[in-house]
Formats: sequence, structure tokens, C-alpha cells
Amino acid sequence: MAASFTALHALGEPPLPRSKPRVAITGSLGKLRQPTTLELLQHGWEVVVLDRRLPQEGERVEGVKYVQLEMSDFGQVAETFREVDSQYKGLDAVVHLAALPVIGQAASSHQFKNNTLSTYHVLEATRQAGIKKLVLASSETLLGLPLDPHPPESLPFTEESERRPESAYSLGKLVGEVMAEQYARWDPLLSVCSLRFSLICAPEEYAEFPSWQGDPRAFPEGNCWSHVDARDGAQAIRLALSSLKGHHIFLITSSTTCMCTPSSELVRTLYPGVPYEPVAGRGENQTLLSIEKARRVLGYEPRWNWEEEVERLRKEGIIP
Repeated sequence: MAASFTALHALGEPPLPRSKPRVAITGSLGKLRQPTTLELLQHGWEVVVLDRRLPQEGERVEGVKYVQLEMSDFGQVAETFREVDSQYKGLDAVVHLAALPVIGQAASSHQFKNNTLSTYHVLEATRQAGIKKLVLASSETLLGLPLDPHPPESLPFTEESERRPESAYSLGKLVGEVMAEQYARWDPLLSVCSLRFSLICAPEEYAEFPSWQGDPRAFPEGNCWSHVDARDGAQAIRLALSSLKGHHIFLITSSTTCMCTPSSELVRTLYPGVPYEPVAGRGENQTLLSIEKARRVLGYEPRWNWEEEVERLRKEGIIP
């Protein structure tokens, strides 16, 4: 007997044939969400955005489904990963971006509970729904960033560097990676990538970069002058939705620091005595958070350069 309509579609969903893989993105307010939505749409994904706050009309992207979801409610998460009436039935992948993303933006206990519980809900709902591709937004901060008052043991940082969370936020990101490792152990067919994003920059934020030049101490973040363009972050997310099996961790940054000063001089100035081994062939301004693993395994290659973006802003009259 032929399958019923409801076996293939959600209740009330138009009975159109499904030709694209479907991915859900949690979180609608962060800098990564919009670029990630566009990146995945352009590469053949059907996109569903899930968050407690639905975007306003001017914030919506044509062709994207938007569904309200409270991440702290496991029942909602589990149901939403399976089916939403008139919207969809079944997901092929999940990109988990929803979080309280800034250290100190909420009481530490609340931030830790919010971020770790939502990550657990995503991992468990993914398991129950049989979804095999998952990308988690992790953070450079679990490496001990910002570094003040603790200097690094060596540079550049890699995925193998010691994990030293120094805040409730970064501790929560470490817990998320540990949970992901165990979920991948439970299910050998699961592909889960934890992307340790650096400071995420929207295009308009490059206007600040010229003010930091000339003084390595002027950069306020304490993260070895590291950053990543939100559009490159979206590229990394797309590439991480791969056929890799198991749990994989990647540092995701730009290919350079945010300074004109050579990286070796930056290290000598702020971290005298810290061993530094630059990657051959990557230039004198290369990032101090190595992206060699992401390049090698995912094929990640940053496309956006801060100096070119500053020049664009000057031509547009946005900065002098």
C-alpha cells in the first residue's frame, strides 16, 4: 500500500516533493545567523530558523521557514526537531547557534545553565530524531582567552592546546564539547563538529580596526588579535555539515590577525619568552589561532580580509 500523505509531510504542509536537504539553525539574533542562512540557501539547503524570538518582516529571508522555540523546554525541542504542523516533517541536520554569547551579559549561573542545558537538549533531541549531522558553536575562550593575566604556553594555539576556561561562559562551552564527544561515542554514525569561533565580526565592525593599529595593547579583546568575519564563519558551518563521523573540533578564525604589525613582533611585545612557531608560507601577519586543521580537513579558507574591508568602508565614505 502506498505511504500516506502524513507519512511524508507535516499536517497542513503542501504535498510538494522534497528535493533539498533540510537544516535547522537555532538562534536568530547572533551575527552568524543571517550569513549562515544565506550560505546554506546558496548551497542547496532548505533552511528552518528556530528561536524564542521570531524576526521582524524586514529581518526575514525569502524561502526560509521561521518557527518559535524555547530552547530550555526539551519537549518543544524534541517535537520541533521531528515535525511542525504546516511547516515541515523531519530534519537532516542541525546548526546550534543559540546561546547567551557574551561573558558577563547575565548572571554566571544563568548563563551557564542556559547554554549547557540548551546544548544538551539539542544533542538529545538530535539523537531521538535520528539526525546524523550537527554543528555546535563553541568558542576560542575555552583555551583561556582573554589571556590577561595568564600568558599562553606557546603560540599559535591549536585544537590540541590546553583547555583553560576562565569564565562561566567558556566553562559551558567546554561542557558542550564534552557532551558532544560522548554523544558521538554512543552513535558511531553521528557527525558532530564543535567550531571554536574567534571574535565574530560583522562587515560594518571593520570600521574600528584602524584605531587599534600602532599599539598592540589597543585591541580590547585579549585573544591574540584574532577575529573571524561572520561570512567566513558561515562558510565553516557549511563545510562542517559534512560526512565526517564522530566528534571533531576546529578553530575558526581569519587567516590573519587584526593588526598590521607582524605576528612575531606582537608576540615579542606582549608575550616575551612565549615560544612561537609560525606556519610556513602563511605570511607575517598570520593568525595566532591556527586554522590549519580546518583547512586540511574541511577545506576551509577565509575569503574576507580586514584591510580590504576597511578600504571598502573608506571608499563608501563610512570612515575617513
